[in-house]
Amino acid sequence: MDKYHLWLEQTENNEIIHSELLSIQNSPAEIEDRFYRDLAFGTGGLRGVIGAGKNRMNVYTVGRATAGLAKYMIESGSIKKAVIAYDSRNMSREFAFRAADILSSKGIAVYIFDEITPTPILSYAVRELEAGAGIVITASHNPKEYNGYKVYNSKGCQITDNAAKEILSKINSEDYFKNHVSNPQLITVLHNEILDKYLNEILSISLFDKVKEYAPKIVYTPLHGTGNIPVRAILSKIGVSEIGIVKEQELPDGNFTTCPYPNPEEKDALTLALEQGKREGAELILATDPDADRVGIAVLDNEGKFCLLNGNETGLLLMNYILERKSALGTLGNAPTVIKTIVTTDMAFSVANKYGATVKEVLTGFKYIGEAMDNINNYVMGLEESYGYLLGKFARDKDAVSAVMMIVEMCAYYKSLNISLYEQLHALYSEHGYYLTDLVSKTYKGSAGAEKMKALISLVRSNPDVTLFGEKLDFTDFGKGIDGLPKSDVLRFRNDTVRILVRPSGTEPKIKFYYQVKAKTKEKAREVLEIAKEHIENLFS
Repeated sequence: MDKYHLWLEQTENNEIIHSELLSIQNSPAEIEDRFYRDLAFGTGGLRGVIGAGKNRMNVYTVGRATAGLAKYMIESGSIKKAVIAYDSRNMSREFAFRAADILSSKGIAVYIFDEITPTPILSYAVRELEAGAGIVITASHNPKEYNGYKVYNSKGCQITDNAAKEILSKINSEDYFKNHVSNPQLITVLHNEILDKYLNEILSISLFDKVKEYAPKIVYTPLHGTGNIPVRAILSKIGVSEIGIVKEQELPDGNFTTCPYPNPEEKDALTLALEQGKREGAELILATDPDADRVGIAVLDNEGKFCLLNGNETGLLLMNYILERKSALGTLGNAPTVIKTIVTTDMAFSVANKYGATVKEVLTGFKYIGEAMDNINNYVMGLEESYGYLLGKFARDKDAVSAVMMIVEMCAYYKSLNISLYEQLHALYSEHGYYLTDLVSKTYKGSAGAEKMKALISLVRSNPDVTLFGEKLDFTDFGKGIDGLPKSDVLRFRNDTVRILVRPSGTEPKIKFYYQVKAKTKEKAREVLEIAKEHIENLFS
C-alpha cells in the first residue's frame, strides 16, 4: 500500500496512469497484483500487461529499465550508441521514444526507426551501425494487453544471463520517477536505408533461381504487425509480386481486432487467411506475428485441404531443403552445423546425419542460438519449435522475413519436381521416423501462483521418478549445468520413444510442458502422447 500511495502521489501529472490507479483504490487484490513485485527483467527483458503499477508495462517501468541499461553501457565501456525499434502494439512508439530520450540524456547516441519495424531488422541494424546495444519494444505474439522491452548486445543478439543480471543490478539502483532531460542532437531517425540493405542480405542466401517460374499461389497475413512491407518486398525481389493479402489484417492495429491472440502458432489467428486461401485457390498460407520474428504456414494436403504445419515441421523442411540444395550445388562445405534448442524436435539429428552435418543443442531461447553462431565456422541455420528460424549470419535473432523467402523458394523448388511441401514432409517422416510433438502450458496467476509454480518444480525435482509402460524415464536436471550449457530451470524425462521437458517461463506466469514421441505411425505416436500427457498432468497436479 505504501508503494501504491507513492505512485498515486508521483503520477499526478500523468492523467492516464493516475486515473487508473484511482480506479483500483478499493480493490486490494488488484493493488497487490500491481505492486507485489517489480516487473521481472530477465534475458527476455521486460514483458507484461500495459497499465499502472510497478508490475506493469508503462512509461515509468520502461524509463527505469532504460536508465539502468544506460548505466550498464557506460560503466561496462560499451560503445555509446544504441538502436531502437518498435512494433504495432499499443504504446510501443511511446515507449520507444521514451527510451530514446533517456539514453540521449545520458550521452548515448540513439538511432530510432521512424516506422514500425520487425525485430530481426533491429538485430541487423545493431550490427550494421556498430552500436553497443539495441532495444525493441514488442510483446511478440502475446494478446493486445501486453507489451515488452527486449535488449540486444553489440552483436545484435538478445542479452544472455550474465548481462541480464548486471543490467538488472543497475536497474534496481534507479528510481521510477527520476526526471531525464532528452538531448535531441543525439537522436537520429532511421528511414528505408537499413531495410534496403537488409533485404539485399536476405537475397544473397537464395538457393533456387527459378522461383518466379514455379511460384506457388500465396495468401499472406501480417496479423496487423510489422511484416507487411518487408515480406512483400523480399518476395517481389525473387519474382513473386502477386500475393493475396488478408486486407482485414494488413494494416497495423494494436488491438488486434481480427485476431485477439496474434500468434501464427494458433489456428484461430489464421482463420481469415485460410478462408481467403480457399476462395482464391492458394497453395501456401503464410502468417507472421506482430514483430515478424515468427512465421506459421499452411500447405495443401493430398486431398486439397489446408494443413497447418507446426514449428518443428516447418523447421525440418527448411533444414532439409537447405542441406539438400547446398549439397547439390557443391556449397555445403566442411562440418556444416545446425543449431537447435533442447525443446526442438530430435528428428533434426537424423536429417543432419544424412548430409554429414552436425546439430548443436542450446538452451531454450533464440538468444542462445545467436550467441552460439559466432563459434561455428559453417553455420547452416538455427531453429526452434516455437516457429523461429534464422538463415544467414547477418542477424542474430529469429527472422520471419528471411524464413518466408526461403519457404516460398523451397515450395517453388519442390513444385518444379512435382512434389508438394506436404508430400515432402511425409517423405521425411517415412525416411526418419514419425516424430509427434506437442506443447502444453499451465498458467499460475498472481503472487500465489508464482509461489505454487516454484513449489511444484521443486517437488518434482526432488522426486523425479516417472515410469511409462513399465519403464523408468531417464531424468536430467538442467539446473545443474548439463553438457557445458548454463544452468537453467528445466527438467527432462526421456527414453528412446518419449521425451518430455518441463520449463517454467521466464517472462510469463506459466509452466510449459514440451512433449515428443517417436513412432512408426502418427496413430501410434498419438496414442503414446496422450498417455504421457495424462501421466505428467497427474504428476503436476
